Amino acid sequence: MLYLDTSFIAPLVLNETTSAEIEAFLIRQPAGILAVSQWTRVEFTSLVAREVRMKNFTLQIAGMVLDEFEALINQSCQIWLPGVADYELARKFVTNFDSGLRGGDALHLAIAKNQGASVLLTLDEGLLNAAGLFSIPASRGIIAGNQ
Repeated sequence: MLYLDTSFIAPLVLNETTSAEIEAFLIRQPAGILAVSQWTRVEFTSLVAREVRMKNFTLQIAGMVLDEFEALINQSCQIWLPGVADYELARKFVTNFDSGLRGGDALHLAIAKNQGASVLLTLDEGLLNAAGLFSIPASRGIIAGNQ
């Protein structure tokens, strides 16, 4: 399974420089291989809420973006539920102070590891570095980021 963190999936519904590359990458993947977590859903919603607070999105646009995001993940992804083991492992990752991890990224790593994801896909350089520190397979997935 390919676990998609928020930074990887957001460009599918938000217009970003990596949007076309990520869409092309995901289209090439076989059916049933993509996963996100409930945490990804929370984090994405937080991203949209921030855009509303900053007056970059109207309420109507925010609603459309969230609807599109939900439709996309419900049609294309398994949704993993974080459990106690994920939170405990995330806490352990954060206490490795050299990792530079914050709670949300540590939770992505823990979910990917505990669920046995073959690769964590992220565009977040810090998360990629931390994944390497903890021997969790991770990639940018797209050429622009030099997989």
